[in-house]
Amino acid sequence: MKLKNNFFYTIREDIKDEDSVSGNLLVRSGMIKKSSAGVYMYLPLGLRVLNNIEEIIRREMNSTGALELSMPTLIPKEIYEATGRVQSFGSSSFSLKDRFNRDYILGPTHEELFTIASIANIRSYKDMPYSLYQFQTKFRDEARPRYGLIRVREFVMKDAYSFDKDLEGLDVSYNNMYNAYRNAFDKMGIKYRIVKADTGVMGGLLSEEFQAETEIGEDTLVLCDKCDFSSNLEITKHVSSSINNDTELEKELVETINKHTIEEVAEYLNINIDNTVKAMIMNVDNELVIFFIRGNRELNETKALKLLNAKEISFANDELIAKSNAVPGFTGPIDLNCKVVIDDEILTMKNFCCGANKLNYHYINVNVKDINYDLVGDIVNVKEGDICPSCGSKLYFKKGIEIGNTFKLGTKYSEKLGLNYVDENNTLKPVVMGSYGIGPGRCMAAIVEQNNDEKGIIWPMSVAPFKVCIVIANTKDEVQNKLANKLYDDLLSKGIESLLDDRDERMGIKLNDMDLIGIPVRVIVGKRASENIVELKYRNSNEIFEININNVIDYIK
Repeated sequence: MKLKNNFFYTIREDIKDEDSVSGNLLVRSGMIKKSSAGVYMYLPLGLRVLNNIEEIIRREMNSTGALELSMPTLIPKEIYEATGRVQSFGSSSFSLKDRFNRDYILGPTHEELFTIASIANIRSYKDMPYSLYQFQTKFRDEARPRYGLIRVREFVMKDAYSFDKDLEGLDVSYNNMYNAYRNAFDKMGIKYRIVKADTGVMGGLLSEEFQAETEIGEDTLVLCDKCDFSSNLEITKHVSSSINNDTELEKELVETINKHTIEEVAEYLNINIDNTVKAMIMNVDNELVIFFIRGNRELNETKALKLLNAKEISFANDELIAKSNAVPGFTGPIDLNCKVVIDDEILTMKNFCCGANKLNYHYINVNVKDINYDLVGDIVNVKEGDICPSCGSKLYFKKGIEIGNTFKLGTKYSEKLGLNYVDENNTLKPVVMGSYGIGPGRCMAAIVEQNNDEKGIIWPMSVAPFKVCIVIANTKDEVQNKLANKLYDDLLSKGIESLLDDRDERMGIKLNDMDLIGIPVRVIVGKRASENIVELKYRNSNEIFEININNVIDYIK
């Protein structure tokens, strides 16, 4: 690609409405451009990066024997209704009607269509195993798009699906995809962790996430400082280390005027916040549920929903609270007339403080025998320093961007949509499925988050839009022009993707632009061109080499 008279631009200043390093640099470098909240254009350079990422993924998918196809994005709503996922998607799906008033959804995911396609192919156990995949646009109406390409409303996903006769076969297919994912991310140069995760709206038996380690990211990775334990915060089991041998006292009502938060109460009563219990007054599927957790803990909504087998959770409004005797700021688990769920850590506590369901009053010296509850379970987030569920050492956190996930779906979709086969004993059984997703756009963002400096992007060679950029110092110098163009042609003839900056711009602007767009190898054709000498520099190094033009290609290789 020659830059003169071509589609190429950069932006000098930071982008005000981009809240991540990757979003800012990708827009400034002319790789992407926002068209609306959470929707981006991929411009020529950015599309080359995206295509390189997709090609790495495609090669790894093909190595597993998976076959590529393409599914539609306009999907009849009734297909998702058959699996009960219209409610699961809620307001996150884009819905529309055609001219005949039939309901459609812009596909947020494609499990159902792959299942339906396989009904035509599978009759017997002899028809399996096999895997299918696609690169397809997905649509999700994110309430808060952010972080550039990390949280968007329209994006390409590589999704793959495996079909097996039993769980043993699924294990084999899953491991093949798992290893293909590791190979793909390794080749992209991404630093990542593999963590256990919630199965969410996908459902199934197991979910694992490939998380790129970054300073930003919506996911918190929970890791152990001694063993290889890794998990997403939302599903990490909390292991209580509390052992309390205190003698149980009798509860006592105390006045706590205008002390609404648990921190205010603890300070006013001069007690440790570890020995308090706070209420989380929530709306769970339009029912009032009050959760009680230790005062220094946070409610884990994913765990809470799973414990109650519920779909949605949010803070309760005044109307819902009014149906109970709960008093916001003073709510406690004693004689409360609504559904009460307590965290299992409370079972280990003694003589704690909690609300009294009476304005301006709390109880102290409360024990488990004093309280009323309907359900108990692990409903809190772990904290850094908590005990590792695997080895008992200390946990620590890192931020991550989810770039891929793998699911053992089991028979969830095959049972609901009628994907069955006849086994060796002539018995009809549901097909066992797996699902595997990678977000190429998120990979692109994660690579930039991990590979940048004050000058711009530093692309790994495997995904860079071009491997080499040739910069002509003085385009009015015929010797420099001739030498640069010959090198450009020679590189292309050797299959080395190259960019020639032949613009009539100041040298400083050219060098700044090449640093910003992050091409791995830079060759400057300058004053010593008449001697066949050029300058070569790697983007990730400050060292400059002077090399004879005849040796440049071998050096680059």
